[in-house]
Amino acid sequence: MLPKPAVIKNGRLIDPLQGLDQKVDLLIEDGLVASVERANSIEASDRQVIEAEGLWVLPGLIDLHVHLRDPGQEYKEDLVSGLTAAAAGGFTAVLAMPNTSPSIDRADQVESLLSRAANAGGARLYQSAAMTRGRAGQEINEYYDLQKSGAKAVTDDGSWVADASVMRRALDYASVCGLLPLSHAEESTLAPGGMIHEGRVSTKLGLPGQPSEVEAIAVYRDLAVAALTGKPIHICHVSSAQALVLIREAKTKGVKVTCETAPHYLHLTERDLLGSEPRFEGLAGYDTNLKMKPPLRTQQDLQALRQGLLDGTIDVIATDHAPHSVLEKDSEFSEAAFGITGLETSFSLIFELIKTMALTPARLVELMSARPAKILNVPGGTLRPGSIADLTLIDPAQEYVFEASQSKSKSRNTPFDGRKLTGRVIKTIVGGHIRYQVG
Repeated sequence: MLPKPAVIKNGRLIDPLQGLDQKVDLLIEDGLVASVERANSIEASDRQVIEAEGLWVLPGLIDLHVHLRDPGQEYKEDLVSGLTAAAAGGFTAVLAMPNTSPSIDRADQVESLLSRAANAGGARLYQSAAMTRGRAGQEINEYYDLQKSGAKAVTDDGSWVADASVMRRALDYASVCGLLPLSHAEESTLAPGGMIHEGRVSTKLGLPGQPSEVEAIAVYRDLAVAALTGKPIHICHVSSAQALVLIREAKTKGVKVTCETAPHYLHLTERDLLGSEPRFEGLAGYDTNLKMKPPLRTQQDLQALRQGLLDGTIDVIATDHAPHSVLEKDSEFSEAAFGITGLETSFSLIFELIKTMALTPARLVELMSARPAKILNVPGGTLRPGSIADLTLIDPAQEYVFEASQSKSKSRNTPFDGRKLTGRVIKTIVGGHIRYQVG
């Protein structure tokens, strides 16, 4: 833990909830932000000084969608490796999905995970529980008990709750219990076995496709149930323009919907699967590190999602960090698992959009910190005095090459291995504890 007190000096604080974007000194004491003053105004005296000249000082990043594979698949990831990787990516807190083995259905499972995470180091763990028993989509779990045990959300992520009556009960009960319902919107019966986006690329590669309607149909149904109940819903990993149009329209009608997308949908498209037109060196045709769910879609979808960042339709950037070992990825494309890692590349990939489009630093902080904290109803998202001392320090000028072999995660399944990135996480502080620093 940082000595008490400690001063972060001369950093550029970007905190949209305070309306601040300026150089400041920030005093940390007892795990809280004690004071924020103009640069060079807080005396160092016997306090530890962290010199932040040239650095961005941000409210700690919060990821609403990660898979930590614990329990049951710890060879891919576990609490220690996953939370350490999160801190290395600048995240001070993450929300873990419940599609583990077994799925997180009971209060004692949540309590065990949170207890173990308290001693794991790295980022904070927030845990979600399964929306239905065994994630089978038939019977909702005991949300009250789950909430009392510390769960923050319910979801059958990896599967869609296709029964509308079950989803209706889930939204009602989750709202009463103060849990956030998340939907994995995928009407998979429309295109069973789909591996990549359905279109010319899937035809050329000879792989089963999944059209955007798979996502859009599920989103439409979920929005209708949310409108009927008047209760909130959060749509996970939006990948298509069609779904985004539906969400935008629902918001204008007052439906209580929020949504997320992931960095890979903002940087890659189906054409990267061809291998002949890579966006950067290192990708080959049929690369299983480009196999994910929902699939990479078209350039038009990518542009629509980028616009959704600017106009506020998209609320959150989440990684959908999905680690797999070489056993699941070093195989034929048809046999490979869906998903990629993302915790350690997410910030830099979104930072790139500041240079290539009209995304502002303040909007980036909203997407990766302030809005996730508000949606999940957890501390963080701001560094106003009295708030928890969860901070991410960024060097916006530092260029580096991401090397998957050096990842803190147990898994290496990323299409961004070898990519030159800018905007490096220098230090991650969680509740006054330094949980990651370069070098």
